[in-house]
Amino acid sequence: MRRREFAVLAGPSILVMVGLLVLPLVRTIEWSFQKVDYGSPGSFVGLDNYQEAFSDPRFGKAVIFTVILTLIVTAVLLVAGYVLAVLVNGLHRAKPYVLGLLLVPYVIPQIVGATMFSWLFNPNYGGVLSYLIEKLTGAHILWMSETWPNRVVVSLDVIWAMLPFAMLIIVAGLQGVSDEMIEAARIDGASTLRLHLSVIVPSIRGVLGFVALISIMDVVRTFDALVPLSPQAVQIGNESIMLYIYNVAFQNGGQNLGLGSAIDVLLILLIVVLLLPFIRGVAKETRAG
Repeated sequence: MRRREFAVLAGPSILVMVGLLVLPLVRTIEWSFQKVDYGSPGSFVGLDNYQEAFSDPRFGKAVIFTVILTLIVTAVLLVAGYVLAVLVNGLHRAKPYVLGLLLVPYVIPQIVGATMFSWLFNPNYGGVLSYLIEKLTGAHILWMSETWPNRVVVSLDVIWAMLPFAMLIIVAGLQGVSDEMIEAARIDGASTLRLHLSVIVPSIRGVLGFVALISIMDVVRTFDALVPLSPQAVQIGNESIMLYIYNVAFQNGGQNLGLGSAIDVLLILLIVVLLLPFIRGVAKETRAG
């Protein structure tokens, strides 16, 4: 392809990426070193915003909550997504219909899905699951206002929303596993568990790494699901980093865009740290292929 053709074809996409990604990132980094109020130019304050972020106990709690949520949800997505993908992949004529049904939670807007999910636990809207648990165990659990019960609800909702994507990608990966290799393993006497652990999983390791990458990036940025699911997130310690940024920079008359930008930069660094092992694994898998 000639340079002129490449410029014509790739130029618009590059301009859009620069306008929507690079420029906002540069401005965010710039604001992270400034005190910025709405409608006025920022003034340079050095590392004060970063020092304020690290000295705020809420930020530490938000980081811990976000990291724990990310690790747990990603692990569940990989395991449950693989199991579900294997079951769906074994279907024949019913596969398109089952896939379509399972993808419904993924295509529903997150805020809408989280609101509907909260109705399962909120007695004010029926609370079917809350009612059944109370009848079976006798325990009255405050799912929306107690720390750990609320974390369970948030985790289940994020898993419910993202599991279809993980399943779909893994199903696509399973299509590339050689039938001859599977048949050879069975002839050698491999059990079903050994077949998956020693043959199929290593064959789609790159796909699983990709699922982990996308899952981590999505879960770390959890925000809108907390609005209906955790209305008292700040009080009970279930505030995610994204929700913390929103509360600092915008909510309740907050105008500290400098501090919000500094936390944004720290969030990007956290995402890079969490993704680094998977990026290295995917790169190694690509080189080996």
